[in-house]
Amino acid sequence: MKSFIRLLLVISLFSSCKNNPTTISSFEGKRIPIDSQLSENEEINDFIAPYKENLDKTMDSVLAYNPKLLTKSDGDLNTAIGNFMADAVMEQANPVFQSRTGKEIDFVLLNNGGIRAQLPSGGLTMKKIYELMPFENEIVIVELTGKEVKDMLQYLSKAKTAHPVSGIELRADRNYKIYKASIDGQPIDENKHYFVATSDYLQQGGDNMNFFANPVEVYSVDYKIRNALIDYLKKTDTLRAKIDNRYIRE
Repeated sequence: MKSFIRLLLVISLFSSCKNNPTTISSFEGKRIPIDSQLSENEEINDFIAPYKENLDKTMDSVLAYNPKLLTKSDGDLNTAIGNFMADAVMEQANPVFQSRTGKEIDFVLLNNGGIRAQLPSGGLTMKKIYELMPFENEIVIVELTGKEVKDMLQYLSKAKTAHPVSGIELRADRNYKIYKASIDGQPIDENKHYFVATSDYLQQGGDNMNFFANPVEVYSVDYKIRNALIDYLKKTDTLRAKIDNRYIRE
């Protein structure tokens, strides 16, 4: 009976609002600063405390050991931290791509700007990987023609930047112009198609990588770059990232 009466009251109120619509004539807003003057709500703190504790435990968990500090400025055209990221994407994404398509990734290209933090020496925690890659970027495999790969080489020559690569060897002159490129020991063939692992951000034109704009095909592997890095480190006792000869000036 009480429920029925409450229902009648709601219907009556709704009808009244329809018959007598209210119009807002003015409103006023003000900025409320979030600083030390704003007191905490203990009830909310108590509610989120167990979730925060569990999240902190996960984020502070150590994935692998890193012998030395890694930064994105420690090399000319390739860096240890960039090589780690590109190699991790290759190793983690290739089996997924292969199982879905029967094809293999030829090489990886990421962007130096996507490296958002350094990796300190010592235990690498989940939190550090989130700082390194805070974005939700997905790995995509882009099928490019040999000509489009050569357009990529022109882009890299002009960029003069240590964009992370894996699976491809690049040689540039003292002015950064790439004069030699090989994949699996073979020069780029304009009549071939190549499968390039990159981020969805770059594939959509990020960092002006327009050679990705009109590919033959784009394949998704449903894998975030961050998750690939985490999975790679979980099976790695000690990170052995280093600067090598994959992309150098001669």
